[in-house]
Amino acid sequence: MGLCKDSWGYVSIYKRIQNQKVSFKNLYMILDEASLTFNGDAFEGEEYLFRQGLVENSPMEIAKFLHLTKKIKPSKKREYLNQRRDVLDKLVHLQNFEMQFLPNALRNLFGTISAPEQRGGLLTEMMEKFSERFCLCNPNLGLSKDTVFVLCFSLIMLSVDLTSPAVKNKMSKREFIKNTKRAALGVDEDFAGHLYDNIYLIGHVAREDTD
Repeated sequence: MGLCKDSWGYVSIYKRIQNQKVSFKNLYMILDEASLTFNGDAFEGEEYLFRQGLVENSPMEIAKFLHLTKKIKPSKKREYLNQRRDVLDKLVHLQNFEMQFLPNALRNLFGTISAPEQRGGLLTEMMEKFSERFCLCNPNLGLSKDTVFVLCFSLIMLSVDLTSPAVKNKMSKREFIKNTKRAALGVDEDFAGHLYDNIYLIGHVAREDTD
């Protein structure tokens, strides 16, 4: 069981085989085939998971599987979640962003689910769900969901501005602070400055795919 859980932290079938004699070698091979199938075609992978009884057909069970497996490509998760917004909702709410600085929390999210290439649609919904979850995890910050939502897009745009070689005139820290204070209510100069420094020193909030 341990070898399976190292790669697939959660599948529904674990709940049913705890007290049964099961060939975990066979289970490992089936799970590996499921992951290969999912990474080829997400929805064929979904059907394989259901057909083999590996994952129950419910948004939360699928979200738990995606949350804890190391074998599914982030880009394939994005492709799948673009069609399964019910699973996206559950998956974001499984994330723990407690005590994480906002840009780092975004990096963790996009390390789990590849950032969509285009603004709007899936990205907007991801940021809405992320903002809600981030606020629930960090009530001490006193930031509203709407403020975090605005900051998320500000950080994404700043990331592109500072890291893209195509952008010649980089946004200054002073410009970012001014724009952020105007757009995001309740954000002071120090906080906005720390956001800028984080992107400047660490880089883009949306990690590149390692597929």
